[in-house]
Amino acid sequence: MPDRHNPRMRIEPLDKAKHDRAAFCCEHELLNIYIREQANQDVRKRVAAVYILTPDGKTIAGYYTLSQYAIDAGQLPDELARKLRIPRYDKVPATLFGRLARDKEFRGASLGEILLMSALRRALEHSRHVASFAVVVDAKDEKAKIFYQSYGFIELPGHPHRLFIPMKTIEQMF
Repeated sequence: MPDRHNPRMRIEPLDKAKHDRAAFCCEHELLNIYIREQANQDVRKRVAAVYILTPDGKTIAGYYTLSQYAIDAGQLPDELARKLRIPRYDKVPATLFGRLARDKEFRGASLGEILLMSALRRALEHSRHVASFAVVVDAKDEKAKIFYQSYGFIELPGHPHRLFIPMKTIEQMF
């Protein structure tokens, strides 16, 4: 799928035979290790779907992961739960936006936004087939938290770096 912000870039599922995972290098070593050593296993075991942003079908400019998740309904702010008319369930289905990384070589190219928008659009599309109330993310630091909040993510009380954005909000974005 070509990215409409940059037609040369496209987002596609990770393919270990095609994508150069060893060359990927971002500012966070754990994210480098993940794409190099763990991502393919997660895909094979169906614990995460990994999507690659690539300019040429081989180079990994960035990546993100999506998985199924459940939010403890008691963690949601009461006002929001009433506003969104969330059923009184113990758990509410969600999509986990697990990882987001951009290669250093592509710094300054707004790839974080491109990857985030792709993940949100994909989560919305999937929520039409497998229910998901929201997308949840664990921001790795304060800078990442501010980034997600600028797109409408809301902090879950008691979890300062765990944020979520309701599917209804995502639907309005697209």
